[in-house]
Amino acid sequence: MPGRKTAETAGNRPATISDVARLAGVSVGTVSKALNGRGSLRAETRHRVLSAAEQLGFQPNKAAVALNSGRTYTVGMITTDTIGRFSIPLMMGAEDALGAGEMSVFLCDARDDPIREQYYLRTLLSRRVDGIIVTGRRTQARPPIGTGLPIPVVYAFISSTDKGDCSVVPDEAGGAAKAIDHLLAVGRRRIAHITGPEHHHSATVRAAAAADRLAEAGLGLAGPPLFGEWSENWGRQAAKIVLSGDNEIDAIFCGSDQIARGVADAVRASGRRIPEDVALVGFDNWDVMALGSQPPLTSVDMDLEKLGRTAAELLLAAIGGRPSPGRHTNPCRLVIRGSTAS
Repeated sequence: MPGRKTAETAGNRPATISDVARLAGVSVGTVSKALNGRGSLRAETRHRVLSAAEQLGFQPNKAAVALNSGRTYTVGMITTDTIGRFSIPLMMGAEDALGAGEMSVFLCDARDDPIREQYYLRTLLSRRVDGIIVTGRRTQARPPIGTGLPIPVVYAFISSTDKGDCSVVPDEAGGAAKAIDHLLAVGRRRIAHITGPEHHHSATVRAAAAADRLAEAGLGLAGPPLFGEWSENWGRQAAKIVLSGDNEIDAIFCGSDQIARGVADAVRASGRRIPEDVALVGFDNWDVMALGSQPPLTSVDMDLEKLGRTAAELLLAAIGGRPSPGRHTNPCRLVIRGSTAS
């Protein structure tokens, strides 16, 4: 093979596919097959083409690649999470997976508006995106964003009511069980539960899982779960109710970090110590809340970045003709801090 070339050919112009073909001694069509991994080429020929492309610093024209493959190497993400509490870490995880394939992400905020959502869907389809990820700020199932769509769709954090769709959701029940297991492991037996609105899917799932795990250990919750708001103020109010009862509470598992931070305020105001007198566990591992609590809060982390990566990987597989319909659960992990361990 001739001596090593520079990244640009004579005339200071970028190398073309014809330059690669000339250096490798093959046709342009053979170069295209070798670079795109298509066709049945001899290993020696494929190696010669790839070596020539590397020597010339050849970079395929992305517009031409998209035209030839019928793909645009773009993905849409439609979210109803206006403040980005859940969608931003999820998008970061998705971009990690999509970036490896040099794909771009268009983020569309539907703001819980069905009309706006359908507008964004039409816009993304008109831009010929290769696939769509749908997400939001609640984990309960929602109707499909559309039927008979020409591209694959993956639901992340939320799920689709259509079992034929692909959905990736956090294992909230498993996360609640890990919280209870941890409290039992540190010797707590009188465990109360304070959580969000009773009509909220996450609140009911986490409460039921906590009660079930205690039942497996031959115990029960110290009183019925207290449902209210996802707020610090509700945490303070509910903690006063729990702590004023006849039961000697030695732990409180909260349905969110916001609630847990309010509970921590009320526990300290009652003269009790955390964790010596009352151990405290939250849910979400929202660093603003968990690290700002006194002491720092043990919390269940839904690992949203990993969930986003998983959703993107499933979408890439579906784009490649390997769909994975159904509901896929992403495990949660427990982050232990000072609210349960001295």
